[in-house]
Amino acid sequence: MFPRYDVIVVGAGHAGCEAAAAAANLGSKVLLVTMNMQTIAQMSCNPAMGGIAKGQIVREIDALGGYSGIVTDETMIQFRMLNKSKGPAMWSPRSQNDRMLFSLKWRELLEQTPNVDFYQDMVKSLIIRENKVIGVITGLGHEIFSRSVVVTSGTFLNGIIHIGEKRFGGGRVAEKASTGITEQLVEIGFESDRLKTGTPPRLDGRSLDYSKMEEQHGDEEIVGFSFTATSKPTQQKSCWITYTNSTVHDILKTGFSRSPMYSGRIEGVGPRYCPSIEDKINRFAERDRHQLFVEPEGWNTVEIYVNGFSTSLPEEVQYEALRMVPGFEHVRIFRPGYAIEYDYFPPTQLNYSLETKYIDSLFFAGQINGTTGYEEAACQGLMAGINAHQKVRNLEPFVLKRSDAYIGVLIDDLISKGTDEPYRMFTSRAEFRTLLRQDNADLRLTETSYRLGLASQARMDNVIAKKEGVEKIKSILQDYTLDNADTDIYLQAKNSSTLTQKQKALQLLLRPAVDLISLKDNVPDLSGLLTSFTPDILEQAEIQIKYNVYIEKERELATRMGQLDELAIPENFDYDRISAISTEALQKFKKIKPRTLGQASRISGVNPSDVQILMVYMGR
Repeated sequence: MFPRYDVIVVGAGHAGCEAAAAAANLGSKVLLVTMNMQTIAQMSCNPAMGGIAKGQIVREIDALGGYSGIVTDETMIQFRMLNKSKGPAMWSPRSQNDRMLFSLKWRELLEQTPNVDFYQDMVKSLIIRENKVIGVITGLGHEIFSRSVVVTSGTFLNGIIHIGEKRFGGGRVAEKASTGITEQLVEIGFESDRLKTGTPPRLDGRSLDYSKMEEQHGDEEIVGFSFTATSKPTQQKSCWITYTNSTVHDILKTGFSRSPMYSGRIEGVGPRYCPSIEDKINRFAERDRHQLFVEPEGWNTVEIYVNGFSTSLPEEVQYEALRMVPGFEHVRIFRPGYAIEYDYFPPTQLNYSLETKYIDSLFFAGQINGTTGYEEAACQGLMAGINAHQKVRNLEPFVLKRSDAYIGVLIDDLISKGTDEPYRMFTSRAEFRTLLRQDNADLRLTETSYRLGLASQARMDNVIAKKEGVEKIKSILQDYTLDNADTDIYLQAKNSSTLTQKQKALQLLLRPAVDLISLKDNVPDLSGLLTSFTPDILEQAEIQIKYNVYIEKERELATRMGQLDELAIPENFDYDRISAISTEALQKFKKIKPRTLGQASRISGVNPSDVQILMVYMGR
């Protein structure tokens, strides 16, 4: 019934979809197994993509040839570039998306991808022979064989849903949990644990009074996520902002005694940076209100997502509290909020390729590794899919360094430090964030992906054209001389001092108040020289000019720090013979088995002196 596949992907969430697409586009024969063909790439929680650091990840996925950026652009209902008041290292794209269209578009792209087959069933166990995975066994009893397996189980592994005192199995509301894999892997020797996440109630938008809320418009210019020519909306839907108050908080507190979080019925640790509303009230008792974002779920639905009101309190408490929120006085609930706890496998059990250390050719991606968020899951899926293909072709693993991409930061954090709470990406986690901007993801990553065989020729041609365009702009600005007649009125309008002598346009652009677009528009001769360049190339040139000193300093630092990553630790290195290092470092080294001195230095609990001693012993 089934042929032998190169790669079987278990689960069709964001990680599974990117894994299947990447492996198939590289030439592997892929089977994507999902429990429900109607929920491929389901946006289980917020119908949005991107945000702080997450937007950078989506652009990196796109630059590498993944699909998330394309799907996001073609299904967005609102776009905003966050942090525009800060430097470009902090700019982060974010979109609201049509939940149903997003899933449909992903399925359409996968169905159009050669080498991808689909099968609807639950995978209840893996077929393992001599510490190597060779296939899966489904709930219907089918044995399907492959040369590698990527598990992207999301919140489905032994998932339990909590609403107040109600508790039932499920991976998402109205969808059954997946069982069998955790028990099998734990018996083999894997370590597993529990995490939890939550989601807010969904409301009937017709029951809300938007006149009592603050309207939040999208940007006039829709930059989007993909570096390809995707179609973007010609109009946008507004989001809205309202707030809780002390009355809302008092009502919510009446349900705390029945809250699964406070009664101990939930064992898993929740996401620190996306707490439930009851957690916010408890942790920030001094605050009398919390912001809520009222977000539409799509173009053709009245369903509303209440961002900031994640909860697992009893339904009647949720309802009574929501009625006290301004604009929600006559609210009707489509679905209550709930919490879900699920199994994950601490990611220190992985190699940099996301292949498990204990079972050959078995890869993990997404929430099974302890992360939270569509973007974090999707980038892991992309990398696992690439490396599953590399594995079956006996090719070198594809690994991104911390100085290459936020994806590299995420994977290094996971396998070097591990996580005991849902991991979310932030710009603060990246020490080289001036290099890892959202605007230059294509310049950083597309050429590498093209050599790998994933990024298309068209993408590579676009990168070459962009690089050449940026250099031409720099040359023009270096050669063009401005004088008072060109710039006095413009500089006065910008509250910048006028010129006392002639100056190169490139030098003038270093002033904080001066930007390339307005300078070009106010100097006719310069405008004529730059008219053929697109806005993204002009922006890239301006960023490189303005921040060149900082970029070069960070690049030098990355090179120096990267030298430790060039010093490989032998796989069979005997740490027990190093008596001088701390007990904690010894335990962490033996457990994680760092691949390089650089990775060893980033393990939590390892001191610089431990690394120096390790270096001495390696030299011997």
